[in-house]
Amino acid sequence: MTGVDPQPMVQGRVPSPSAFIGGFIITHIPVYNTAMEREIDAFLEYMRSARQVSAHTLRGYASDLTQCAEFLRHRFGVKSWEAAEPAMLRRFLAALHAQEYERTSISRKLSALRSLYKYLCRRGAARDPTVGIRAPRGHAKLPAFLYPEEIGELLSAPPDTPLGLRDRALLEMLYATGMRASEIVGLQMSQVLSGAPELRIKGKGGRERIVLVGSYAAKALDEYLSKGRAALLGGRAQRDEPAVFLNRNGTRLSDRGLRRMVHKYVMRTSGRRGISPHALRHTFATHLLEAGADLRTVQELLGHARLGTTQIYTHVTRSRLKEVYDRAHPRA
Repeated sequence: MTGVDPQPMVQGRVPSPSAFIGGFIITHIPVYNTAMEREIDAFLEYMRSARQVSAHTLRGYASDLTQCAEFLRHRFGVKSWEAAEPAMLRRFLAALHAQEYERTSISRKLSALRSLYKYLCRRGAARDPTVGIRAPRGHAKLPAFLYPEEIGELLSAPPDTPLGLRDRALLEMLYATGMRASEIVGLQMSQVLSGAPELRIKGKGGRERIVLVGSYAAKALDEYLSKGRAALLGGRAQRDEPAVFLNRNGTRLSDRGLRRMVHKYVMRTSGRRGISPHALRHTFATHLLEAGADLRTVQELLGHARLGTTQIYTHVTRSRLKEVYDRAHPRA
């Protein structure tokens, strides 16, 4: 066993991929070519090609399933997924809980296992040991979002330079449309050249939806396309680059580049930590509900498959109402 870290795991400290063995984490996992790893690879390929799962989700599946496979192999000598018993998987989840993993992380790992076993059962596996295993209970973490005055400062922060025009268009589009980071960096020029006040995009699971582009976002996007984007392309060979949003080298902006950009302007304005591109999606939904939009409409605009996923924002708006009440009412 190589690379063993003798420190117990804590929140937010999860190598990728990582393995939990006997209360410790393995920071370097030897490359195995066992049945379990081959089935993980086949499952990931199926999710990529047949289910059109995003690269981000695939990385999560790979990390979670590798971690569980290592735990089962080293703790119980399990060499195949079919040999795993429900009690073994419960021990894996209990070990994560003992090491202070967040409830959402444990639930995600259980979800990955359920998806894997559904795939294996379709291919002839005799049983699914995840049946009957419940996700840990607990209070859902409310999503981070910005208040209207904070979002106003953020949208006004970028300068009138080529990169600044790009950044303003990105921020305006994230707030106006509620798009995910992967969706906005994946935008193609063919999707925006029509100038229509709406875009047809493909989101999670390959589901298509219409997103609406407000007037402020449309203006910022037009200024970027007419001035900023051309400057970023310059005379480079990538002048036929199909991506809408480019980096300083004239190629497609990455998810990481987008996150760094958002973090930079948030720290310059509100100074709020934990505000990511996804937090602007949360802000979009929260402000719509606070202004009276119905939950079904917000669900459609966000592209959520289930209404229950959207309902978390009702808790945010209730929390906001209570905050205003406590601050404003003389006998609160």
